[in-house]
Amino acid sequence: MKDQLKALSSSFQGEIYYDGLMRSIYATDASVYKILPLAVAIPKTTNDIKQLIAFANKNKTSLIPRTAGTSLAGQCVGEGIVVDVSKCFNKIISVDEINKTVTVQPGLVRDELNNYLKPYGLFFGPNTSTSNRCMIGGMVGNNSSGTTSIQHGVTRDKVLNLKTILSDGSEVEFKPISKAEFKNKIVQNDLEGKIYKTIYEELKSTEVQKNIIDNFPKPFIHRRNTGYAIDELIKSEVFSKDNASQFNICQLLSGSEGTLAFTTEITLQLDDLPPSENAMVALHFDSIEACMKSVHQLMQHNLHTCEMMDDTILNLTKHNAKQQENRKFIQGNPVAILMCELRAETDTELNDSIEKLLETIKYQGLSYAAPILQGTEIDKAMELRKAGLGLLGNMIGDKKAVACIEDTAVALEDLSDFIEEFTAIMKGYNQDAVYYAHAGAGEIHLRPILNLKQKEDVTLFRKITTDVAHLVKKYKGSMSGEHGDGIVRAEFIPLMIGEDNYQILKQIKTAFDPNTIFNPGKIVDALPMDKNLRYKVDRKEPIINTILDFSASQGILREAEKCNGSGDCRKLPEFGGTMCPSYRATRNEKDTTRARANALREFLTTSEKANKFNHEELKDVFDLCLSCKACSSECPSSVDVASLKAEFQYQYQKTNGFSFKDKFFANATKYNKLGSKAPSLSNAVFQSSFASSIVKNILGVHAKRSLPKFTKSFNYSINKTHSSSTKTVYLFVDEFTKYLESDIANDAVILLQKLNYNVQFIQHHESGRSYLSKGFLEEAKDLANKNVSIFKDLITKDTPLIGIEPSAILTFKDEYIKLSDDVEAAKSIAKHTFLIEEFIQQEIELGNITSEQFTKEAKVIKFHGHCHQKALANQKSSFDVLNLPENYKVTIIPSGCCGMAGSFGYEKDKYEISMQIGEQTLFPAIRKASNDIIISANGTSCRHQIKDGTNVVAKHPVTILKEALL
Repeated sequence: MKDQLKALSSSFQGEIYYDGLMRSIYATDASVYKILPLAVAIPKTTNDIKQLIAFANKNKTSLIPRTAGTSLAGQCVGEGIVVDVSKCFNKIISVDEINKTVTVQPGLVRDELNNYLKPYGLFFGPNTSTSNRCMIGGMVGNNSSGTTSIQHGVTRDKVLNLKTILSDGSEVEFKPISKAEFKNKIVQNDLEGKIYKTIYEELKSTEVQKNIIDNFPKPFIHRRNTGYAIDELIKSEVFSKDNASQFNICQLLSGSEGTLAFTTEITLQLDDLPPSENAMVALHFDSIEACMKSVHQLMQHNLHTCEMMDDTILNLTKHNAKQQENRKFIQGNPVAILMCELRAETDTELNDSIEKLLETIKYQGLSYAAPILQGTEIDKAMELRKAGLGLLGNMIGDKKAVACIEDTAVALEDLSDFIEEFTAIMKGYNQDAVYYAHAGAGEIHLRPILNLKQKEDVTLFRKITTDVAHLVKKYKGSMSGEHGDGIVRAEFIPLMIGEDNYQILKQIKTAFDPNTIFNPGKIVDALPMDKNLRYKVDRKEPIINTILDFSASQGILREAEKCNGSGDCRKLPEFGGTMCPSYRATRNEKDTTRARANALREFLTTSEKANKFNHEELKDVFDLCLSCKACSSECPSSVDVASLKAEFQYQYQKTNGFSFKDKFFANATKYNKLGSKAPSLSNAVFQSSFASSIVKNILGVHAKRSLPKFTKSFNYSINKTHSSSTKTVYLFVDEFTKYLESDIANDAVILLQKLNYNVQFIQHHESGRSYLSKGFLEEAKDLANKNVSIFKDLITKDTPLIGIEPSAILTFKDEYIKLSDDVEAAKSIAKHTFLIEEFIQQEIELGNITSEQFTKEAKVIKFHGHCHQKALANQKSSFDVLNLPENYKVTIIPSGCCGMAGSFGYEKDKYEISMQIGEQTLFPAIRKASNDIIISANGTSCRHQIKDGTNVVAKHPVTILKEALL
């Protein structure tokens, strides 16, 4: 087939890949399944999609439509060609403000759409937990719902028109049509006409319609995706006389998982923005049963959201750096939290609604605490809830919360009884399930904890799903509420809707897609739910020895396996955070955290080479990783790709050797030390256009990138001892500051001494950051051991270690623990190691430093934080210390990575991407700042990038504070 794919590529305007790396990256989504596709296509035009359809028909293969790839049921995996529309089909085509509609392409991100619509006073209501990266096409395919469905409905309710390409390559727009127009459609002599005719013939019988009503989920269960929505079609005026609506095949296509047609444009009905005043009552319960019993009555209060989390998820948030801040509203140790949001136009109306809700809560007597959240507290609580499914991937070991029965929806009046019976089923299997719910919609995300690497648990996987399917059927609920049937639930559709109705679905599928080219194995003729699993059952675990210590995750393989595909690494710059800088620049799946973890997992488990890391594909997938460490804190599963990359580089280069360029950058400290011996002469030489061009050419540095300037090496002799000092501190003068910006080290010493601290120095080694960035782990380990040995008897609570450069000092808190032979000593040092801003912040809180020690002059400062500070510490410390002078006004630039990342931004083939990353948020914010605003950045790479990108000189916070001293 490679020859045919190669021929297709020649006339394809987009991109087609059939190499091992891209196929492995697209072999999984966020489900438990893995199927290696034939190829991956990224179409650029509608004609590209038509070519793919013709190719699939001719070559008897299939097309698997994909947007963000966050599907939980296996909708986006298959043996054919995965067609990723996220990169090129992501535009807003038009907005009709009067009729409150918008037309978009399927690859548009949901939250991106709503940000665009906000000035119009409109928004698209359905709101999934993945809303900052999920895309409208995927939401239509799954008929997504989310937290707001109890007020604003599900995606199917909002889809008006769909422009599609059918399986014969014809372009057809589906939209609401009258009964007369329907009659004209069924006599058309084309595929569109055949589709309408088949639907009419299959559904026209009153007996068939009664059978559909009797066997489909209860009609007032709004979240129902079981099979195709033929129960919606029979409500139209074509089949009903009772106040019926126009006929619209879009209702059928919504929730069809790309199995019927390929969508290229979507027209949506919008809602007015919800009332601006809101509050959330976070009810705490001692049992799941008490929580579920409360829901039906509470829903009488016109709640805008009603969401539940259990203690499994709440406990996981304790160990996620980002979520610790979001869980501060939690009181005690609740078994369940029910988050009830109220909205109103005025404060008075809102307070009245809160009082009425509290009266009901008091009358019920089921919850033990009911804190009221407002403003940003609500946002934090919702972020905690949104992170829930991803956090489940952070369970250490092979047992995971498995998505199979997590999408059940029942009527609210049945909810409590359903949960009681469900719990009994789970106890019968000795299972403690995870309860995570859109409780107000009657949908419970129930997940058993299973090890799908073991045959016994794979058997349980099927048994539990089957038993729960029968239970859902008993209550006439929906097995697939919002996550879709996919592979995991499609087998159970005949049970859920009856065999006769299932045969109707098959006839409709055949009418649309006679050659089964669209996403086969989903909804009809389902693939087995316990085959094609991500992990080989009862596999022999490979033994993989590493330099870095991955024991906290039970080894490097399980560190990679922590990625469950939730796709948080695909969120765009406008949604904040840092992860993942290279994806934000390229929009290529290959450059996501997810792709890197998945590729490493795949090759470590399937490679037959003696060195399983020795694959060019892995070199390719890690190439654009900036090692920003954002994934270690922003990824709900805390997948540490920076460590994975460092280990890969080391292992790969053991076999393939180190390049001259990498050796140079790894050993940069040695050359910087030489340059700092005569900085004036060194700078005169290396800053000249002639010499710098030679150096850049030799080292593969981009011509537009400036070289750093040397300074005279920092002089330890300025150390002075003060017997009346508040505290003694050890200052770690890192290799970047010492040789390239020693004036900052001088500023730090002056600042600390004038604030009455006894600053001590000891001869130590470089941090090893340059070695770590290039995979020279043996050298980094040696430095870690030496530095730990030097500091282990010196650093305590009363004599902390503080540092100036985040990337250097934070190695003590991160990599040294994974490298040092004396782990306990490394951990002890890490506990008492701080960025200089963190130390000063703590001293402010203790009252040892006050604003009285600084100028009263007014200044405005904009601060950009280093990636490692964001991931391993916090930016608030820098914000707080810069605000210490009482008339200083400080704001944090909401930037992600600056794009420099040590040597990354120097390299010729990465310079453009480096600058693209800077242009996303950082550079525009600096350019908008007036000349009297001080730009501050605490990272040496960040300051270099800012200078090259904006021609602005950024100051380190310690310099700003030193200059502000009285």
